[in-house]
Amino acid sequence: MTTQETVKKTARTAKTSPLFYARLAGILYLLEFPLGLFGMMYVPSTLIVPGDAATTANNIMTSGSLFRLSIVSALILQIINILLVLVLYKLLKPVSKNSALLMVVFFLVSAPIAMLNQLNQFAALPLVSGADYLRVFTPDQLQALLPLFLDLHEHGINIAGIFWGLWLFPMGYSVFKSGFLPRILGVLLVIGCLGYLIDSFAFFLFPDYGVEIAMFTGWGELIFPLWLVIKGVNVEKWEKRALEAA
Repeated sequence: MTTQETVKKTARTAKTSPLFYARLAGILYLLEFPLGLFGMMYVPSTLIVPGDAATTANNIMTSGSLFRLSIVSALILQIINILLVLVLYKLLKPVSKNSALLMVVFFLVSAPIAMLNQLNQFAALPLVSGADYLRVFTPDQLQALLPLFLDLHEHGINIAGIFWGLWLFPMGYSVFKSGFLPRILGVLLVIGCLGYLIDSFAFFLFPDYGVEIAMFTGWGELIFPLWLVIKGVNVEKWEKRALEAA
């Protein structure tokens, strides 16, 4: 390959790589929604009956495969998210390496919290299994332990939610300052950050109020990946940023 051909190939790669990263990030981000809706919303709302441990235990016992599938989907979700944040780092690093690193750090803190938290949900399965080693407990005691672990799982989600919010701030800042993505996307991501933080801290400080505003402030997390998949980034401005950061 001649020097001229090498230069042309390098230039071609430079032009396609930001679009590749943008669309890959968008696809990975969008995969969160079916996995999250199934594992964190649909299955719990179907099987868990608040205030009725006996019915909840029966639902989990009779739909054990569905319950296990929800746990697996939540674990896969975190694996995909780890890949997502690394791709976003490649995409946003030219704007500010420090902001991109902070985004990665915040999310990589949330991932092990969320994955280990699935142990609390998995603990429900042995409790309803009727295993011999659990016969030292009465049925009432086992039913009392079931909501305990499910409640701990909910607490764990809200702890992880703090970092699910925090990672959106440096990401939103980078998007806002990038020049190769619309500023409004960055604003929406920062608003989403505030929603997560308010929900998580309100859960611990004011548990009786049931504050849930992230569902109204989180539109940026849907619009942003859709933009990445459909429109990508302004390649010329991305390359200019990359040259300035080099």
